[in-house]
Amino acid sequence: MPFLRAYRAPLAAASLAALAVLGLGGCDSGSDAKSAAATGPSVLVPGKPGEANRTMSAEDAAQQRTEDDSPNSADIAYARMMIEHHAQALEMTGLAPGRVESSKLEKLTERIAAAQGPEIESMRAWLTEHGEDEKGDGHEHASMPGMATEAQLKKLRAAKGKAFDELFLTLMITHHEGAITMATDVKAQGNNIRIEEMADEVVAQQTSEITRMRDMQ
Repeated sequence: MPFLRAYRAPLAAASLAALAVLGLGGCDSGSDAKSAAATGPSVLVPGKPGEANRTMSAEDAAQQRTEDDSPNSADIAYARMMIEHHAQALEMTGLAPGRVESSKLEKLTERIAAAQGPEIESMRAWLTEHGEDEKGDGHEHASMPGMATEAQLKKLRAAKGKAFDELFLTLMITHHEGAITMATDVKAQGNNIRIEEMADEVVAQQTSEITRMRDMQ
């Protein structure tokens, strides 16, 4: 009997110590989880057309996107704006024949036109697929970054040779930077995977073209 009492005493102490460790671990884990939930990043999720925006945790937003990539207002606005944005780029590249001096720049204008024309058609097809028209209410178009003014376009139309090259490069670099800003914004705010893919293409392609244009200045 003394032996059993001596044996049970350290066993009971060990059990109580183990329970204490588990209890502390559970409390720490719960505290950490609550702390992470409280301090974790949140994102503003634009609502679908006609719905209000809402705030969600980054994890919840990613999960929702995986389950449902239906377009939201940011996706639709991006497609509409980028169609018009690209259309101006085509207008500017269309001025190059007969005005441009550098053969390198002439080839680049052809490359820009060859890429952005099909992109416009892809975005038009995407809007049609989702039952949206191309123009919308026109409000979002007023804030497109990088767009050349009518006065700048008039000056470009009147320029020739080296003057045309210099002005074209200045305007198109700014134009491309605006497109990259728009693409970056929709990647953060949109919900549709196809729009994200198109935005990725814009960022990659136009970043490369900006580097080439800066080398020509």
